[in-house]
Amino acid sequence: MAEVQAADYIWKNGELVKWDEATTHVLSHSLHYGSAVFEGLRCYEAKDGSSVFRLRDHMERLHRSASVFMMDIPYSVDELCEATLETVRANELKACYIRPIAYRGYGFMGVDPTDAPVDVCIACWPWPAYLGPEALENGIDVCISSWRQRSANALPPAVKAAGSYANSALAHMEAAQNGYAEAVLLNEYGHVCEGSGENIFIVRDGILSTPPLSDGLLEGITRDSIMQLAVDLDIDVIEESLVRSDLYLADEVFFTGSAAEVTPIGSIDHRRIGKPGEVTKALQKAYFEAATGNNDDYTDWLAYL
Repeated sequence: MAEVQAADYIWKNGELVKWDEATTHVLSHSLHYGSAVFEGLRCYEAKDGSSVFRLRDHMERLHRSASVFMMDIPYSVDELCEATLETVRANELKACYIRPIAYRGYGFMGVDPTDAPVDVCIACWPWPAYLGPEALENGIDVCISSWRQRSANALPPAVKAAGSYANSALAHMEAAQNGYAEAVLLNEYGHVCEGSGENIFIVRDGILSTPPLSDGLLEGITRDSIMQLAVDLDIDVIEESLVRSDLYLADEVFFTGSAAEVTPIGSIDHRRIGKPGEVTKALQKAYFEAATGNNDDYTDWLAYL
C-alpha cells in the first residue's frame, strides 16, 4: 500500500481539471451505495517511449462492467483511451498507475441508481510495486482469509465494481492485522478464488494452473497476459478448481494484477513455499519485457503516449 502522490491534473467528464478541483458531492450515490465501476492499469517507460499496457482491453472491460451494472458511460472506448493518454501526457509522467472510474453522481438518493448521473474520471500518479519494492524479488507471506469471496450470484465477479471491494477490504485488513502482506479468499464452496486485489497462480511439477472464472474471480487482464505468455514459453497452463491444500503443496505460487504485476508468494499460513521459482521468474521476466516494449511479439499490447 502507498500514499497517493498528487499529480497536476485529473480528467473529469471530458476535460482536464486541476488535481485539487476534481471533487464530487458528499451525497453522490456511489459514496453511499458503492455504485461505481473502475479499472487499474499502468504506464511503463518502454523501449520506444512511455506506453500504457493493454489500455484498450481495460477500457473495454470498464464498459462491460458498466453494462452489467446498467450504467451508460457517456464516452466510447476510443474516447476513454485517448483521454487516458491525454491525462498521462498532461501530468508529464513517464511511468504511473492509472485509475479510470465511472460512478453514479449527485442528484438522487435511494438504492435504485438508475436516475443518478454518471460521472467519469481518469487519474494517474506515480505508484511503485503495490505490495512493496522487495515483494517482486523476494515474495510475500500471505494467509487464507476467514472471509469468503462474495457469491457470484450476489455480486457478479465480471463487474469490477467499487461495492465488491468491501469484501476485499475486510480480507486485507484481517491479513495485515495478523502480520501478513495479503490474503487469499476462498469462495463459498471452499475453492481458491483470488487475493483481495489479485488473481493467483500455482506451479506444481512444471504445470501452471489458476482457478477458472466460474469459481467467482475477476477476469484479470494481467492474468490473461500471463496465460498467453506461458503458452508462448511452452509452459503448460490449465484452469482448474483449487483447494487450500493445493496452495500448501505447490512448488511455486504467485499473484498477478495491474497493481501487483507478478508478485511471488513465499509462504501461505506459515507453510513455506520458498524463494521465487524458475517458472515464476520466467513469467515475471517475460511480463516486464512485454510491458516495456522489449519483446516485439507483444507490441499490440502497448499504447504509446
